This record gives sequence, C-alpha cells and structure tokens, in this order.
Amino acid sequence: MNKKNYITQLHENTDRDYLNRMNDDKIHCMKIAKKYEKDYWDGDRRYGYGGYKYIPGLWTSMAKEIILDYNLSETSEILDLGCGKGYLIHEIKIIIPKIKVTGVDISKHAISQATPQIRPYMSQMDAKKPLPYHDKQFDLLISIGLLHNFRLPDLKNAINEINRVSKKSYTMVESYRNEQELFNLQCWALTAQSFFDDEEWEWIYKEYDYQGDYEFIYFK
Repeated sequence: MNKKNYITQLHENTDRDYLNRMNDDKIHCMKIAKKYEKDYWDGDRRYGYGGYKYIPGLWTSMAKEIILDYNLSETSEILDLGCGKGYLIHEIKIIIPKIKVTGVDISKHAISQATPQIRPYMSQMDAKKPLPYHDKQFDLLISIGLLHNFRLPDLKNAINEINRVSKKSYTMVESYRNEQELFNLQCWALTAQSFFDDEEWEWIYKEYDYQGDYEFIYFK
C-alpha cells in the first residue's frame, strides 16, 4: 500500500462553515443526504454538494497523475466505484479516448446528470453488494469518498470485492489527525458511518488485507 496525494488540494480549496452545518437541523439533513438523490447532489448546500456541476479542467490534473502513476493506456480497463456523476473518468476518457471505463454509483440522479460522453459507461449499483465483475477484471479500481459511508461489516466486504476485481486500486476516505479535525469532520459529514483517524484506517486496511493505494482527506 502506498499513500497518495491526488485530491487533497482540491478538497482544501473549498470553504466550509462547520458550525453552521452542525446547527442546521443536521439530523434531518443527514436523512435527506443518505438518499443520495437530487437534494444531495443539486439541492440546497445543507443536504450535500449544493450543486455538483462539471467544470472543464477541474479534474484534469488528477486524471493525468493517475494515468502516469498506474501506467494506463488504450488497452487498460478501469472501474470508478461510487463514481457520482463520473467527472474523473470523463477526464481520463478525454485524455485516453480508447480506454475502457466503467462507473457505478447508487444514485440514479447522479448517473442521469453525468456528461453525455460518459453516461453510456455508467450504471446504478449498490457497492455494499458483490460486484458483478470477473476476478482481476480491472487494471485499476478508483473509489473516492465511498468507504467511510460503510459500517465495518460492509466495509470489510467492499474491500474484499475491491481486491478481487482489480489488479491495482486507489481509495480516498475522510479521516482526522487531532481533536479539531475530528470535530470538524463530525460537524460536516452527512453520510459517513465510519469515523476513524488515519492510524485506525491503516490498521483496518491491513486487517482486511487491502492491497491497493489510499489517500486521506482532513477537515482543518
């Protein structure tokens, strides 16, 4: 396992009012967010993203880094597990038009709002269930902001499936390193089920024999 740094800068460029979210009828907002539909993606900010739109070039740098680090080419096959609206695989597909991409997400709304170019490669799926793919089918599996939404039994199953269907993998989860970051994370997170510091996440990855790379983001 190697620790990566693909998305941290993009994450840290976003301003967040932690206390306002915690005090804004948060239990109600969590229940809405966990449906992962229109309110979560494109509704009021209190329910999630507050409008998750495609911005040309925003994901380009990360796409290029991933292509270089994992030696992706026209013959590669990749899976984005919990892909949302598929913006990252859209960018990868722009750079390598003939690469084979698959995106899956639990949200019908997210898939319906994907770019026309990438929507044909996306499907609705619950990542807590066994994945309908062959062993080692994908050269790379990407999973950004998904695993912390699982409780431990589902998390173990998901890691087993990630290992099974991919030759290489990269996952990103929300974490913390101190009490302030834990407080901020607890204020901000709407869908997270697992709140672990970075040492705990690394222990879980080793305990469940996760074989890929990983990244943590923090709420400073």
